[in-house]
Amino acid sequence: MLSRLFCKYRQALLVIAGSALLVSCDRLITPDFNTSVAELRGGQYTLDKEHATLLWKIDHLGFSRYIGRFNDFDATLDFDPENVENSSLEVIIDTATLDVNNEAFAEDLRGGDWFDVETFPQAVFRTTSFVEAVDEDTFIFEGDLTLLGTTGPVTMTVNFNGGGRNFLTRRYTLGFSATAEFLRSDFGLDNMVAFGVGDDIQVEVHVEFQDASQ
Repeated sequence: MLSRLFCKYRQALLVIAGSALLVSCDRLITPDFNTSVAELRGGQYTLDKEHATLLWKIDHLGFSRYIGRFNDFDATLDFDPENVENSSLEVIIDTATLDVNNEAFAEDLRGGDWFDVETFPQAVFRTTSFVEAVDEDTFIFEGDLTLLGTTGPVTMTVNFNGGGRNFLTRRYTLGFSATAEFLRSDFGLDNMVAFGVGDDIQVEVHVEFQDASQ
């Protein structure tokens, strides 16, 4: 009995020690990583495309949330940590890279009844104004989305994850996630809305930006 208790105690100590070692190693690898927005480095940033994901979600006849993505997009960020309201973001999406894990259906979505990528090969989002700070690292921006040749307002909620020198690239990096929601019919993308395919589109973005001055 005593030997079993000793073994369990030793295993628990090893788990705790291992967790502490991982945390300390993380701090050694990225010693200047900071989650406080005010402590992050301001300036011009470019998108790290290898660590960038743009998802869209739409209701499918009430049965599920259908999820797609765009595999190729670019973005630039002008970041002012001391006055976040002065920050700005531009995102340019290559709509032909639409991906729904079904190439036949993806090709249909690229066609004239849906995204019409031949006529409108890009969608663009640009922030236009600061709305409010939700908390110390979450902010709401108003922006203009241009899709299918139509431009309209879209609100984006941005959450800054933090920043620091990436030990893999040796470049100062910012990470954040963002969400937005809008009616696709406002931009002329109204196919199948009358038949129960959702009008409301949810957009989810997970990205890393690299200091453009490096």
